[in-house]
Amino acid sequence: MSSTQFKNKLSVVIVNYNVEYFLEQCLHSVVKAATKVSTEVFVVDNNSVDGSVQMVKDKFPSVICIENKDNTGFSFANNQAIKISTGEYVLLLNPDTVVEEDTFAKVVDFMDKHPDAGGLGVKMIDGKGNFLPESKRGLPTPAVAFYKIFGIAALFPKSKIFGKYHLGFLDKDSTHEIEILSGAFMLMRKETLDKVGLLDESFFMYGEDIDLSYRIIKGGYKNYYFPETSIIHYKGESTKKSSVNYVIVFYKAMVIFAQKHFSQKNAKTFSFLINIAIYLRAAVAIVTRFLQRIVIPVIDSLVIFIGIYLIKSYYEQYIKQADSAYYPAEYMHYVVPAYILVWLFSVFLAGGYDKPLRLLKIVNGLMVGTAIILIVYALLPEQYRYSRGLILLGALWALLSMLFSRFAFHLSGIKKYSLTAYQKKRIVIVGSEEEVVRVNNLLNQTSINVNLLGFVSSNETKLSDTRFIGTAAQLQEIIQVYKIDEVVFCSKDLTVQQIIYQMSLNGDIDYKIAPPESLYLIGSSSIHTSGDLYTIDINSISKPENVRNKWVLDFLISLILLVCSPILVFVVSNPTQFLLNIFRVLLGKVSWVGYAMEAENLQQKLPNIKKGILNPADSFSKLDTEANTIHRLNVLYSKDYSVLNDLSILWHSFKKIGRA
Repeated sequence: MSSTQFKNKLSVVIVNYNVEYFLEQCLHSVVKAATKVSTEVFVVDNNSVDGSVQMVKDKFPSVICIENKDNTGFSFANNQAIKISTGEYVLLLNPDTVVEEDTFAKVVDFMDKHPDAGGLGVKMIDGKGNFLPESKRGLPTPAVAFYKIFGIAALFPKSKIFGKYHLGFLDKDSTHEIEILSGAFMLMRKETLDKVGLLDESFFMYGEDIDLSYRIIKGGYKNYYFPETSIIHYKGESTKKSSVNYVIVFYKAMVIFAQKHFSQKNAKTFSFLINIAIYLRAAVAIVTRFLQRIVIPVIDSLVIFIGIYLIKSYYEQYIKQADSAYYPAEYMHYVVPAYILVWLFSVFLAGGYDKPLRLLKIVNGLMVGTAIILIVYALLPEQYRYSRGLILLGALWALLSMLFSRFAFHLSGIKKYSLTAYQKKRIVIVGSEEEVVRVNNLLNQTSINVNLLGFVSSNETKLSDTRFIGTAAQLQEIIQVYKIDEVVFCSKDLTVQQIIYQMSLNGDIDYKIAPPESLYLIGSSSIHTSGDLYTIDINSISKPENVRNKWVLDFLISLILLVCSPILVFVVSNPTQFLLNIFRVLLGKVSWVGYAMEAENLQQKLPNIKKGILNPADSFSKLDTEANTIHRLNVLYSKDYSVLNDLSILWHSFKKIGRA
């Protein structure tokens, strides 16, 4: 089929699932790149609930939006758009990507000049500017899969034998013929798809790119890695690749591929390796996660216990001057572990085990824990009051040992245990005067702790405003001199090509991109994390300490209500439902307070919390029930969350707690 029979040169297909902010940034870059090539753009939405579809309709009216009522999976959704596309070439593009302004022109030109090319992938970098090895991959044969699964490929990444999965022996800055393309950016000739078929819908989310890449080669075409243009890929915001679920779904997709393309013997071998990998990786992930959570509390427990044992021995010998043990064996066996449990639980509730470390939270937690122990101690019978002095000395030792251990963790150099991690980030904003001021105002409305070092002009000349400390050409020097932690690029004033170039020069700091007229910044805080973002106003309720405090409050209120239920059943409007609600909250099904019901698209923009029995609107007997009023109440509740807010709502709406 000749190119004259196609209405467009290129058809771009983006499958979206609940990544509105990333999708918007992606489409901004796609629209710019499409100005140089006749392009049609499809967004296939797999039943998102975050307002993605409305955003596309409002901000990108030229984009063809297909709304699925279910999550049909990656392959099915792509095929929907491919079947009605009119381009000579089809590009499958992830929503968590950003393309350069000339990306489409360059890749189409390459395909035009290489008629043997059936598919093409490009150089991809992550949100910190680091090269992503999945930009070029080899066929995952049983041997290649074995080397990858058991870590041999990671030990010898450039080996032609062990490094075939990511083809580490091929220069990442040169064009190469490869076997497997990445589904994040997968350009294909339409006539090739007509010959080899579309994506196999047996693959729900992973493995379909490997399958189609292999079929392109079997169809007599070649796949190319083309590094003369780059894209940013935030690496799977829709799915967290460190999760056990990801490991299982991905490796099972590999089994489907093996059964489809390998001989029966090789497929069985491959499946055997995959199943071992699934159980091994899942077990390692679960054990690692468990150990990461308990290792510090266990260390604290042991150190405090040993310290109190030594203090007790000294106390018996020199203070009580006893010839034998002054305190019974039960004291160390039961009483001291109980003290330690109260102290550590109080530190946990105070946020002393949150990351980053905050010493003041440890101090507050130990003070509260000690107060609780002393109160209970005063209420005990005389024979069980062993020593108030040992309690105070034990609390002092717990404080000193925990503070010392935190300094030791800090000196170890592990970032998540750094005592400086919560200090203000040293940030510069790169853009025009108008945009940098807008983005600075946006940052001031977030909960991010920042120290703005200054503005960097996107033009060649430094502006007269004293807040401008240099130009984009001097950015790397500015980063070094001012020890910058994070750079924010205003994409309205800088091309994606300029942004990617700057990111590729320094992968040791964080980068964010502020799309035009946006209320958010997108970036990646670590090479090991997927994309993240800053949004304004509504993140307070999702902070770890608030999530924990809300859970503790729900639990305590439920216990109090349960104890008082014989009386309260005569007060509330629906006694049976009231009792049922108590157990629903105790089981974690609902919370006592949540958002008020509002317009479908608005509520999904708020941080996700459990459905509430009560809501902020219940505090008002007469309230304008317009959608905007309800939404503002929800935003205020989310932004300024505190335990006192929940208690206030419960107090003013108590008769409604029997609500279904």
